[in-house]
Amino acid sequence: MKKLVLAAALTAAASTASAGTLEEPIIEAPVIVEEAGSSSSGIILPLVLLVLVAAAVAAN
Repeated sequence: MKKLVLAAALTAAASTASAGTLEEPIIEAPVIVEEAGSSSSGIILPLVLLVLVAAAVAAN
């Protein structure tokens, strides 16, 4: 019985002793999200389409 307790104690001590390492942790670089250049760029395409539709209607 004493050998079983001693073996269990040594196993627990060995597993907790080897849980960590002495190496420095690897820290990943933060992700940088770049904003869009200008807010007016989203309005150009609908305006061009509106001009094309107006030109098509005026031509008929």
